[in-house]
Formats: sequence, structure tokens, C-alpha cells
Amino acid sequence: MIIGRRAALLGLSAVATMGGASLALAAAPGEKRFVVVIQRGAMDGMAVVVPHGDPGLTALRGATPEGLLDLGGFYGLHPALAGLHAMYRAHELLPVHAVAGPYRVRSHFEAQDFLESGADHRMTSGWLNRAVGTMGGNALAVGVSVPLLLRGSTQVGNWAPHGMAEPPPDLYAAIAAMNHTDPLIGPAIVAGLKERGFSNRALMGEPQETNRNAFPALAAAAGGMLRAPDGPRIAAMEIGGWDTHTAQASRLTGPLKQLDSGMVALKTALGDAWKQTIVLIMTEFGRTARLNGTGGTDHGTAGVAFVLGGAVKGGRVQADWPGLGPGKLFEDRDLAPTADLRSVAKGLLAGHLGLGAPALEQVFPGSTGTPPMRGLVG
Repeated sequence: MIIGRRAALLGLSAVATMGGASLALAAAPGEKRFVVVIQRGAMDGMAVVVPHGDPGLTALRGATPEGLLDLGGFYGLHPALAGLHAMYRAHELLPVHAVAGPYRVRSHFEAQDFLESGADHRMTSGWLNRAVGTMGGNALAVGVSVPLLLRGSTQVGNWAPHGMAEPPPDLYAAIAAMNHTDPLIGPAIVAGLKERGFSNRALMGEPQETNRNAFPALAAAAGGMLRAPDGPRIAAMEIGGWDTHTAQASRLTGPLKQLDSGMVALKTALGDAWKQTIVLIMTEFGRTARLNGTGGTDHGTAGVAFVLGGAVKGGRVQADWPGLGPGKLFEDRDLAPTADLRSVAKGLLAGHLGLGAPALEQVFPGSTGTPPMRGLVG
């Protein structure tokens, strides 16, 4: 377990990242716990919470996937999410479908900035920072930079241990490739990198297998710290692997299993504190309604957010379903959004953490016309 650049710790003195997943924690008054999970790369909500009851789905996606876990008849949950399905049956999971942020961009970088800032334009602060500030909390970021989600007027200290800012592995592979033909330098670079644990596949620029235990391990660590009587009350996590332009059906299974195992690990580690916990899982945008020529999907608009926890009014799917038939898609390519992610987050901050209208306006400026979504908290 190593400290990573995008990880930040709020209210404690150490944090770790593993395999592209990271964890951040914040102090807040009271016993209510709130966790935000960002799925970086844009998860295809229609492949995870499948609207098989819509007759227009077959024309866009082909045959309905096998092994779907029932979500009340119209929707089915991806079979890799057995743990989340158990929470659904226990009324601890509430998928929110056809949801999107207030922005309409298909750039990962822009959309993630908007997702973290809580607005439809660029800002220099993140909505979680502002939420912590309204509750009188404080923050310490561990890393060479502070993620946008945590930047803002709430004081955030910054500290990076020696050796944290190392280049990504693909840069080493590129250096090895550039010097490959040099009879003296080429072999020396390869030998040096192999001594540091780089495989032949890595030096050829091939992607390395993600640590399958990374996200579950971090989620378990977060749960243990959140459970402590004097521990933090707010956590932010992230997990990558959702940019499925090709072979989506096979590529989604791994990240979904990590997410599922992570949420089960979080619940287990929280123990009795799970009853006072709500988790919001969200991604920067959905993906195209139609499969592309390589069995994948491209950048889209609406998708799925998950709300789960012991304090959730779950066991159902929250959606104003827009339909998939002719004339129903957004710009004739994407699932049309009928709910705003800010409304979901505001509903949780209000119903679970008790933030009033003035505080919510500070957290999500310019969102007066987007009321908190009701009925999320049990």
C-alpha cells in the first residue's frame, strides 16, 4: 500500500492509494457518516442497471444479458454486483437512473471537474470542501496536490512525503522504448527497470493488471476509521476502469466486482455504524445508448448513481424513465437525463447530515432551481 498523488486525508495524518483507487477522510460533528465514491472514466449505467423492460433496448443493445439480478421487474442489476443486490433486498440500496450533472460535455477532464465542483462551469473549489466547511470541519491533504473535490475556502493543509511524486509506469516504458536501439544505454535502462520490478510486458508499454484487492482494502480501511468513536465522519474514494470504448461486456466485470467487494467490505468494517451511514456513488457521465462497432460504448450523458447504506430508503429504483424508443434519446444518441446529480447530493446532505437551504446554496452555488431530491433517507 503506497501513498498516491490523488489521495487526500481529511482530519487524520496518513492516507493510501492502491491500484488506482484512493481514499480521503474528513472530520465532522455528530454520528452520521457520509461517503462519496467517484467512478472515474464514465460508467455505462444501462449496462449495470439494465432497463430490460423497455422494448427499445433490444434495438440498441441486442439480446438482454443473462444472469441479471432482479430490481423489481423493469430493471436488472449486473450479476457482478451480488453484494449490492443483497443490500437492495435489505432496502439498503437505491439506484438512481437517468441522472446526470448539469453540464452537457463529453470530455472526461471537463466533466470530472464539473462533477467535483458541483457546477456547470469551472470553479476553483469542490463541493465536498464546501460541505465540510458548512459543518465546521477541517482538512489535511496528503499528496503533492489537492483534488478539486477537496479544494476551497475550508483550510486544507498539504504535505507530501519523500518519493511520492514518481512518474507513472508508462513514462518509464516510453523512455525504455526511445533508447531501445542504443547498444549501451538501452540494455542498461531495461536492466535497471527490471531491478525495480518492471516486467517485460510493462517495458513494452502493455497495461499492468490492476490489483484486484485495491479498492476493497481501502474501503475496509475507511470503514474501520469511520467506525471509531473519535474518528472521521466523511470519506471520499475513487475507483477507475470505467472507460469502456471496446469489449465493454467483458471489461466491466472486473471494476464492478471491485466496487461490489469494496462496498461489502465497507459495510462489514463499519459494523453498527452502518446504520448511520449513506454512500453516494457517481460518475462523470453515462455512455451512448447504442453499442459501437467494437462492442463498446462512447461518451454519453445520463447514467446511474447509487445511494446505499443503513440509513437509505432503498429496495427500489428511483427514476423518471425517459424511454429508449424513437425520438426519446438525448441528441439521438444518449439516455436522456431526467434527474440532476446535484439534486441527489443535496437530498442526502439535507436529509442525512441536516444541511439547510442556505448551506446547500453554498455547497452548490446557482442551484436554487434544483431542489433536494426527497425520499432518499430512511
